[in-house]
Formats: sequence, structure tokens, C-alpha cells
Amino acid sequence: MPRASDASSITRGPNRRTLLGGVAAVTGAAAMAAATPGPAHASPTTAPPPPGPVAAFPDVSAVPRRARLVDYEVVELASLLRAGRTTSVAVTKAYLDRIDRFNGPFETYGDNGLYNAFVRLDRDGALAAARSADARFAKARSKKDKDALPPLLGIPMGIKDSVAVEGLDAKDGSHAFDGNTALRDATVVARLREAGAVILGHTVCSAFSGSITGTFAGNAWDLAYVPGGSSQGSGVAPVARLAAACIGEETGGSIMMPSSANGASGIKPSLGTSSVAGLMPLSPGYDVLGPIARSMRDASLILSVIHGPDPANDPLTLSAPDPFPALPLTPRKGKRPLAGLTIGIPQTDWMRTSQGIQVGTPPQQTYDADHRTAFERLRRQLTALGAEVREFEGLDVTKAANDPYFNSTDVLATVDGSSVSPSSAVLSPNRYEIGYWQAVGAFAATRPADQAAALLAQYGRKGPNDAAASFESAARLGGGVPASARVEGEHRRRTLQANYQAALDAAGVDFMLVMSLGARIGLRQGGGFPVYRAYYQLPNALAWPMVSFPVGYDSTDAGLPITAQFWGPRFSEPAIVQAAIDYQDRWPEYHNAAPPDPKPRAATTRPRTLVVRKDPTPPELSNDPLVAEEALR
Repeated sequence: MPRASDASSITRGPNRRTLLGGVAAVTGAAAMAAATPGPAHASPTTAPPPPGPVAAFPDVSAVPRRARLVDYEVVELASLLRAGRTTSVAVTKAYLDRIDRFNGPFETYGDNGLYNAFVRLDRDGALAAARSADARFAKARSKKDKDALPPLLGIPMGIKDSVAVEGLDAKDGSHAFDGNTALRDATVVARLREAGAVILGHTVCSAFSGSITGTFAGNAWDLAYVPGGSSQGSGVAPVARLAAACIGEETGGSIMMPSSANGASGIKPSLGTSSVAGLMPLSPGYDVLGPIARSMRDASLILSVIHGPDPANDPLTLSAPDPFPALPLTPRKGKRPLAGLTIGIPQTDWMRTSQGIQVGTPPQQTYDADHRTAFERLRRQLTALGAEVREFEGLDVTKAANDPYFNSTDVLATVDGSSVSPSSAVLSPNRYEIGYWQAVGAFAATRPADQAAALLAQYGRKGPNDAAASFESAARLGGGVPASARVEGEHRRRTLQANYQAALDAAGVDFMLVMSLGARIGLRQGGGFPVYRAYYQLPNALAWPMVSFPVGYDSTDAGLPITAQFWGPRFSEPAIVQAAIDYQDRWPEYHNAAPPDPKPRAATTRPRTLVVRKDPTPPELSNDPLVAEEALR
């Protein structure tokens, strides 16, 4: 099994070709597929199979007239492009124009005075792809063969800064990775290109994908507020009309939190749904790539393009159903499309406030007035669509009997003076097997001193008997976890998954309704998230999917978005996506709303500035599961 350092066909420097393999692919998270095959309760039996992507596009006569070209949803643009009502060059130039006016200086990991959603562009490549798309449209129209065109042909998209785009540096939120140039596209990017997408460039992410709040980008609705992280640029760009849609990456909240903070429609897929080959990994066995767009049907269309087996590069994709159940792209007809569904509100999904984790307090009681009002309205709306929406206990992971893995204080082994928790017994060997620290160390050895120091500060370890931090010490810990501890950690992870599924089954719940953010988000200068789900990492530990969608706006002058999330068992994407599409069909005013254009503010960071220190993110706000879970313990 090739390790990251062997895969020179993806990137120079720390290579990202194969992210899981060997024992990790067999006894790791892939083995969890058998534990939870999907939702225990069937979706409404009256729903017909979803149509294919092209057949699901609206007739051009049914596309509503939008104020600007950049306001059309992806599926609407697809219809307009096929009908010759606009061109990909016109659409791409419209987005590039907005980027030129409202993005601010590129290559800036900090406040650049504007949105800073894009950290770099491939302007020439994007325009060339748009011209090629228009040529294909013209040829297809002349032959009256528009249905043969790929579904995303001519659609401009952004890609998170941790994902390989051929010819561009992938820097994962830090100039410490300057020179990490992709020699070919990541699997997901290659599939987007095959589907005709126009790749605009890289969207900014938190430093080393390390923060769920983020401060590098400005919130789509008000630059002064946090954008959510770590896929912050991917969360901002679609809502701010800088791209039609984007790809984000999540290890522990990185798609859901920026979708929530900006009011985007995002999908965090189940582990194994889409390939992560070509991603700069954070935690193999948790990492997933997924779409962030303005509407859920747009996000579903993109996921339908990027998902699927990639056995040579990402063995975890072999754990997903093949063929994968068709992803919905259209709303169901009738007044009660959600009839037959039971949506549960878990009462032990504890929230964290300034006073700490509010164990014993139902989550709704921690919401501020605006969020509580929106939540109760959403509950009534879902009920009106036919769903039964009710509280149920859920699974309280603060009880050791319920959760022997994610929140456990048990020590399964001691390696080189460090305790190994159940989750570390799984993730540390996964990291070791892909050459996680070894590849970064090899890359650092080729870079200038300031880059090497920044990489060592982030990825190095100083063990109890070490004179100084080193990559070798980190690899020694990861590679030293005994096989017995790893097997026990995997067993505990499957037990947690089975326990949560049992909680749903006992209550007759198909999937869950939660709010990742329960109060107005904070300012970029130290504001963060005043109220948020304490166990935001839990869906990734379970390998379960989530979707996020806007359900209202708060009463501040900025009118910041309020969002909700559906969260279901592994590979339940069709069910939770369909419910969100049905909701947005009835209440489109939330996802179609556009923020005002921003006014520049004073930049606090210059382009190409490298900070040589560890990410100052508080551990409880980290995307790294081993950091965040240790904070919980």
C-alpha cells in the first residue's frame, strides 16, 4: 500500500495520493459499514425514484428571473446554458468580476479587508474551460443532443485550499506549505472537471484546517463576523456570489460550521461516500469531502457527480453501497411530502455556552430568542409537510456506558510516555500508515527555514524524553500503538455507532434535527461561537452524514443567518437531502436571499505573511478530533 510519501503523482512535498490503506482500510473505519447499514425506518413509500441529473433540471421556462446572473442556482444555470440563454464565459466573468471587486488581495491568511473567500485563482484556466464549455453547448444545440452534455458543464466552482488542483499550490491555510504544487487533480476535482465544471481556484481555509470558527474570511453577511471553519472560503463564496458552489472538507465540523455561519446549503457525506484522494489529510478515517452551495438541490447534484468508488486511491470508498442510492434533485409533489417520516430532536445533544457544556439542559433551552423562534417555526413547517417531529433522548455520550470511544477517559496503552485514548488508538496509526508526519518532515527538509519552523511547530512532537520537538517523535508515537489497542479502539468505535443507532431505533426515529449554532455568531476579533453543539465532532466519529440549510435570519442589523441540520445514520444521504430539498421548495426565501455587497475595511494581514507558531485555536474549537476530544475529556 503506497504511503503519502510514495505518491509523487499528486503533489510535490507532502503527497496526498492514498490516504488510507493496509490495516486502516480493513480494520479501520471501513469496517464500520456493516455495523450500520442505513436508516432503520423507510422513507415514504410514495416517493418515486429520483430522476437523473439532466432530467431533473427545470425547464428553462420555469426558471424564475433573478436580479443578477450570479443569483441563479446551479440547476437553473444548467438549464439556461443548455437553452443558450447565457454562456459559461458570461457566467464565469460575472463571478470573476465579483471576486475582483469584493474578494480582496489573494494569498492572504488573515483579514484582507474584504471577503477573502478565494486565496488564489486560476483565471486563465477558468476562462479556457468556460470557452470550451460554450463550444460544447453550441455543438450539442446544433445536433439537438443537449441531454448528452455532462451535468455541471460551464458551472464555476471553488475548491478548498487543502485539495489538489493541478498546477496550483495547496497550502491548507498556511504559507508553510508554499511550494506544495499539485501535479494532478484530486479525484473529486477530476470528477468535477469530467462533469464540465469550471474550476475558479482555491478557497481559503483555517490554518492547517484547525478551527471551526475561522477568522481569515469575512462572513458573507457582514465582514465583521466569523465565517465558520475550517472550509471558511467555501462557506462564504456561494452565498456572497463569488462562485456558484464550492467543495469543502470536514474532519470535525469543517463543512457544517461554515455552512451554518453563512447560511449555505452544505452536505457532509458519510465516510466513504466520496474519495478523499488528493486531500491534505487531517485525520484519515474521519476526513470527508462534500459540497457547499446555495440550495440543497445544487449540493445534491454536485455530490451525485463526485461520489463513488475510488479503490486504487481511497479504499474507504469500497465501504459505500455500490451503486449508491440515487441522490434526489427535485422536490416531491403533494402537500405532505414528508409524510411517514419521524424526525427526532435529541435532548442529550448538549450545547456549549460561555459557562461550559450544558449537560442536563435540553439544547433548545440554550438558544437565544431569535434561534428559538426560528427553531419552533421550522418544527411547525416540517410538521405541516407531513413529518412527525418529536423530542427523544438520543444518546448521552457523557455516560460511559453509552460511549466507550469518543468521550472516553480510558487509556488503552502508553507509548513513549504518552497515554493512548480509544480514539487515538484508531486515528494515530491511521496517520502513521499514510506517512502523515514523515511526509511533512520530508517536505519541510526542502523548504526555507521559516517554513520548516512553522511545519515543525504544527506537526512536531516533544515527548517526555525528547530534548526538542521533531517529526520523528510524532511518528514514533503513531507507529507505536499496539495492535491490541487499535483493535480495541475500533471495536469501541463500532459499539458507539451501534449504540446511537439503537437509540434511534428505540424511539422510531429516521433521522435527527439539530442546530449546530444556537445563538448569534461572534465577531472575528475573539467572538467565536457563543452557543454551539459541544459534540460537533460526534458525526465524524460515527461516520454519519449531515446536511445544513438556512431557516431564517436574526434580528440584528446584519441579518445574520439561522440554520438547522439534519443528521442521520451512515449512508442516509438520500433521505436527509430529500427532506431538505422538500423544505426549500416550500420556503425558498431563506436560501435565495442575497447579502448586501461589502464595504472594504482595514486589512490586518498582508499577502504571503507566514506566521511561525501553532494555531492559537482553543482546543474545544479545533477540527482535529484528538485535540477536541482531549478538551472534552
